[in-house]
Amino acid sequence: MKYKLTRTQQSWIRWLAVWLASFTAVVVLVPGLLIRTGPGKKPEPAPPAAEQPSAARKQDELLIPVYRAKEKRTERMALEQYVRGVVAAEMPIEFEPEALKAQAMAARTYIVRRLLDGDQSNVPDVNALVTDTISHQAYVTDEELRQRWSDEAFLSRMDKLKRAVEETRDLVLTYQGKPIEASFFSTSNGYTENSEDYWNFTVPYLRSVPSPWDAKLSPRYKETVAFTSKELQRKLGLPGVVPVSAGSPLGIKVIEKSQGKRIKKLSIGGKLFTGREVREKLGLNSSQFQWSWSGGEWRFTTFGYGHGVGMSQWGANGMAMEGRKAEDIAKYYYAGIAIDRASNLLKGKIF
Repeated sequence: MKYKLTRTQQSWIRWLAVWLASFTAVVVLVPGLLIRTGPGKKPEPAPPAAEQPSAARKQDELLIPVYRAKEKRTERMALEQYVRGVVAAEMPIEFEPEALKAQAMAARTYIVRRLLDGDQSNVPDVNALVTDTISHQAYVTDEELRQRWSDEAFLSRMDKLKRAVEETRDLVLTYQGKPIEASFFSTSNGYTENSEDYWNFTVPYLRSVPSPWDAKLSPRYKETVAFTSKELQRKLGLPGVVPVSAGSPLGIKVIEKSQGKRIKKLSIGGKLFTGREVREKLGLNSSQFQWSWSGGEWRFTTFGYGHGVGMSQWGANGMAMEGRKAEDIAKYYYAGIAIDRASNLLKGKIF
């Protein structure tokens, strides 16, 4: 028996036929690959296994959400683009290529560690992972570099920067299979610092090592700043001014020094401080400092610039000038580490 369609059913069928004819995208399913094709296009087969994207290439597709502090917005950028902007912001482009490469590995390690830990600390936007400030890692765009550098220098410097990142592509610093806390700073006082002597917690690969290159190379190695007695009293929160007798400073006494030759504990005006506290309260370059009283002022002379933990940037440049490779530099300043690939650590992770 034949089934006769009603007029309503015939109308629905005609409408459906028109709709299908106007549908301009066809989804074709082939084993292991979903391909969307436009009108007039034939679906392309999946590339052979040898041409499939590598793990490192897939890792390039990872976007890092960076909070741009001045613009107060979050920008997503490729991992290697982010690393390039960090190296440009954190290390002078005049440094040796191997020093720049060591910096690139440290910068990449920092963000991969943060990504794996889901660490969004000190970020004002819940959609961002990191800021572009020194609270995390400073970052500059290519356009900002174009404005900073002359037209004559831009191309050659950008080429140098890109090579440092490209030649370390995907490389990160690890300890026992995990990304390290890749801390770095500008200039040592001749030694780096044990982590517990500055941060009060022990990290096995952040150990004090000699860094003799800094004193000869860094313009920030030594600096003197002055304070009046009232300024010193106010900044340190002292109950009274620090006494001076016959032109000689009294009331300041070093109690303990660190393995890195910095002041660990001292007494000023009868009040106990850590060297870090005095450095931060007075805005000093380093926690290794000397003091004197001259012309009615307290003069503090510092040696080195920065917290002193991890890789010294000027020390890294000194090592590079002597022919040491980026891997040698990293393994010197971070004791007992290995070098791995970010793509290995990120493999199978969902972000």
